[in-house]
Parts: sequence; C-alpha cells; structure tokens
Amino acid sequence: MSEYGGRHDQARRDAITVEIGYALFSAAFAAAVVHGAVAGPALLFQLPDVMETMLLRGGPVLAPVLFLARVINVLVRYQRAPLPQPSHPGRTSPDS
Repeated sequence: MSEYGGRHDQARRDAITVEIGYALFSAAFAAAVVHGAVAGPALLFQLPDVMETMLLRGGPVLAPVLFLARVINVLVRYQRAPLPQPSHPGRTSPDS
C-alpha cells in the first residue's frame, strides 16, 4: 500500500468513526428529549391514572425506537454520500 493510499484509507476510517460517534450521540440526545417530553408531564402534573400510566410507559417505548431510527438514518445517509475525489498535490484541478 502506498503512503498516499494509506492516508486515504486512514482518512476514510476516521470519517466513519466520527460519523458513528455523531450518530450515537445525536440519537441518545434525541431519545432523551423524547423520553422527557412524553414522560415528563406525568411527573410534573396531576393526571388521571390511565393517562399517567400511558405517558410513563410510552416514553421508555418511544425512546429506543427513535434512537435506532436516528442511528440508521445517519449511517445510511453517510453511506449514500458520494465519495470525495482524492486531491492531486501540485495540480490546479481534480481533472488535471
């Protein structure tokens, strides 16, 4: 493997690592927000028992679903993104 190819491969691995980290972090944040938004009112307000039970059970059910949907969405979108053309040191355009 040439030095240039090695740098390109390492850059690609670094990019996917960053993308995975972003997918996991943003999914965890979104899941926490949804869990709080759904279950929060049951903890803050005096609600009928049925409504309180639905909200307290709905938050933990929706949060992991949203987490998985977000991770899959980010990673599939990253996979479909076109690969950048490698740079050509010393040349003025990628077509040279």
